[in-house]
Amino acid sequence: MKVVGFAGFSGSGKTTLVEQLIPEMRLRGLRVSVVKHAHHSFDIDHVGKDTWRHREAGAFEVVAASDRRLALVREFERPAELTVHHLLAELYQGVDWVLVEGFKDSDLLKVEVWRAPEAGQAPKPVRYTEDDFVAAVATDAPGQLPVPTGLPLLDLNDPAQVVDWLLQYGERFEYDWDLHQ
Repeated sequence: MKVVGFAGFSGSGKTTLVEQLIPEMRLRGLRVSVVKHAHHSFDIDHVGKDTWRHREAGAFEVVAASDRRLALVREFERPAELTVHHLLAELYQGVDWVLVEGFKDSDLLKVEVWRAPEAGQAPKPVRYTEDDFVAAVATDAPGQLPVPTGLPLLDLNDPAQVVDWLLQYGERFEYDWDLHQ
């Protein structure tokens, strides 16, 4: 399994890029999973449904499955600080690639997503100057990057090119399970 992170400021296009990479990778016969960091309380359940009722009754975990889908909802008694490695351990290990959105401070190799500022706005800072885990920059304006870089520059608007680059350097993204147990 290969794992790559996508990091950048809110509004930079991380979600859009990941969303575009998935079908591009699937067209190439790859099985893809996504890990997304959520900053807020979120729910995939609906009030009144059986799984919601089980959680409300106090179940620590509820697994719902059909012949097409499986969902696991785990309730923590107190706030839990899960690392990206905790979440990767929850995934089916038979996937080819895991695209990780968020977890900008993780020790995963990542692609920094940087978008040119709108007219009149100051450019957002970059992470690659301080983050040794940034392996490339996906941007819509390489000439406007606030700090020059020798990192590979990928076209934020060309998901096929980003996938080409990931596949070319895939061995760099091989996930080491032993290192993160």
